[in-house]
Amino acid sequence: MKIIRTIEDLTLEINAIKNSGKSLGFVPTMGALHHGHKTLVIRSVSENDLSIVSIFVNPTQFNNATDLDKYPRNLEADAKMLESAGCDYIFAPNPEDIYTADELKNRFEFDFGGLDTVMEGRFRPGHFNGVVQIVSKLFQLIQPDKAYFGEKDFQQLAIIHRMVETLKMKVEIIDCPIIREPSGLALSSRNQRLTTNQHKNAIEISKVLFESSNFVTKLSPKELSEWVIDKLNNVEDLKVEYFDIVDAKSLQTITHWTDNAVGCIAVFCGEVRLIDNFRYNHHR
Repeated sequence: MKIIRTIEDLTLEINAIKNSGKSLGFVPTMGALHHGHKTLVIRSVSENDLSIVSIFVNPTQFNNATDLDKYPRNLEADAKMLESAGCDYIFAPNPEDIYTADELKNRFEFDFGGLDTVMEGRFRPGHFNGVVQIVSKLFQLIQPDKAYFGEKDFQQLAIIHRMVETLKMKVEIIDCPIIREPSGLALSSRNQRLTTNQHKNAIEISKVLFESSNFVTKLSPKELSEWVIDKLNNVEDLKVEYFDIVDAKSLQTITHWTDNAVGCIAVFCGEVRLIDNFRYNHHR
């Protein structure tokens, strides 16, 4: 496995791969890798001749500088995990390799077709501008045939699909299911920041989401949303930022149940912000 640090070295490798006619799979990450990331890489390795993982804590998608500083970074541990998954290349650049000073200062603009104004976008203004900015850059640099994303970041995935469509990029986006602990808690790099007690309380998030599916025939989406929020706000350490039941494609809140319903949630567990989602369609 090769670790690439500069765009120059990356370009040489990519050109060689393209000239060899080999297929390339790509998993973009911000490091602090866990088993969820590993499953994306294993899938890429199984479906492509070569696989590359980027490790880059992207400053333009954090609207909280403290959050950016606290984001866990451990390239050595990440590299070990990636090697065990069969990864061929790691691309781990510095921010100054990726962005000019102007790009870091000014917000990247993109027409999201309304996908960015709800849920995460409502509470993290500019976040998705940063996501599209970095992913579009990485796609241009790496030119993958397939790119793999986890469904835990449901809204981000919808936005990536829109970006590829809008910018007519020649890459196939592969949606991969959420990976959970045996307890049900969605795997996240942020889980590392939870205390033992907070971790125990955070398990309630997925528990309540799964339980909520029992009420689909009895409650409207709005009533079910209120039930989930009340239930979680009554758990020690937990404070719901939002829970929206939306259409999976448009991400707009639904008033009546459809086959395309997804509940998306963000919850603070102490100071750690956790997200999760749950598809309701197969319960109708």
